[in-house]
Amino acid sequence: MRMFLISDNIDTKVGMRLAGIDGVVVHGRQEAVEALKNAMDDKSIGIILITELLVENFPDVVSDLKLNHSRPLIVEIPDRHGTRRPSDYIMRYVNEAIGLKI
Repeated sequence: MRMFLISDNIDTKVGMRLAGIDGVVVHGRQEAVEALKNAMDDKSIGIILITELLVENFPDVVSDLKLNHSRPLIVEIPDRHGTRRPSDYIMRYVNEAIGLKI
């Protein structure tokens, strides 16, 4: 199994390529959805890395794939500008999931 990157900027792709991860740079929703479907069809890919900014363009598609497919694992990663998630993201996630404030 291998990892595959779908990014919206070349810098992230270059950084991941240095780590041995192949990928593509896409621009726009349609191109990103097509790249994601191609990666899903490739049986050798076990993990798909996709930048957070790119996911913001089609969260419905990514959520559907995460919920309805067990393989490959789809992981949202920050790009070179850092994360777009709030600093208390994990705490809010735990609170929403189990109703426990830590």
